[in-house]
Amino acid sequence: MTARTLALTACMLAVCASAFADQIVFKNGDKLTGKITTMEGGKMKVATAVAGDVTVDIKDIATFSTDAPIAIYTNSGKEMNVQAATAEADQIKAGDEIIAVASIAKINPPAQKWTGTLVVNGELVRGNTNSETLGIAAEAVLRRKTDTLNDRTTLDAGYNFGRQRDKATGAQNTTTDNWLAGAKYDKFFNEKLYGYGLIKAEHDRIADLNLRLSPGVGLGYQWIETPALSFNTEAGLSYVIEDYIHGDDDNHIGFRLAYHLKKQLNESVGLFHNVEWVPAFEDPGDYNFVADVGIHADLTKSMFSEFKIELKRDSTPSEGSLKNDLRYVLGIGWKF
Repeated sequence: MTARTLALTACMLAVCASAFADQIVFKNGDKLTGKITTMEGGKMKVATAVAGDVTVDIKDIATFSTDAPIAIYTNSGKEMNVQAATAEADQIKAGDEIIAVASIAKINPPAQKWTGTLVVNGELVRGNTNSETLGIAAEAVLRRKTDTLNDRTTLDAGYNFGRQRDKATGAQNTTTDNWLAGAKYDKFFNEKLYGYGLIKAEHDRIADLNLRLSPGVGLGYQWIETPALSFNTEAGLSYVIEDYIHGDDDNHIGFRLAYHLKKQLNESVGLFHNVEWVPAFEDPGDYNFVADVGIHADLTKSMFSEFKIELKRDSTPSEGSLKNDLRYVLGIGWKF
């Protein structure tokens, strides 16, 4: 081997060593050398020269060090951009400060961006029954946690349409025609408590509802917020404006109670459950209630299937309309 080849090889090894110079020390004494890329939800991702990207549980890490500053976010809400050095078991030295490994919530979190889903469901029947149904629902969420911002913006919308041909007359009868749209802003005062403002608009021609508009404000509490589990509760006031196509209109102030639950069962399958109840102050028997429960399963990195049961109840509907609307929905979705 020539001197030139030896020098080139030495340079390449030096580059590799500098690119993968972070070190993780596990509680069992094992060590992993690589480049810590990110950590969230109790999982640390490490890029290694030999094994590629490796994911490890933070609960198995005794300490770690980095060769360059990293962005560390603690469970208490503290943020720092420092170089980490090894310390005693279950601790690291972050700059001049000693912190517990278990207190770290995130490392190098990804840039804040919109995430969301688009779900489509439909049915086409031909034969003794001739019918078509189509439904589409979309949700987009922007969650920001920076030095100056701690908030969440949620936008959602949906439309459902269905019709059936009368076998005797051949006439087309509309069986479903409704849409909804909403916007909500959550401003966090600390890691758990937040204030919110929202507005929702709904239309349901079959239920004789021309428009239900319900702006509201209140307080929420984020009990837990991780990729595996998220749960929050909310309480506040809503002003409900109901404009019926044929019935009498109804405007009232209501007390709003709601909760939202998401649980990831494994890397591909998750559950969700949402409830919202808005009774009128003057007459609690006059209320609107919405609840759903469902399961989604990833088909690819961006595609998923979803099944949910949805219940909507208007305790004082227009004359001739039913109080309850119950839907069983199976759809295919795309997430971004």
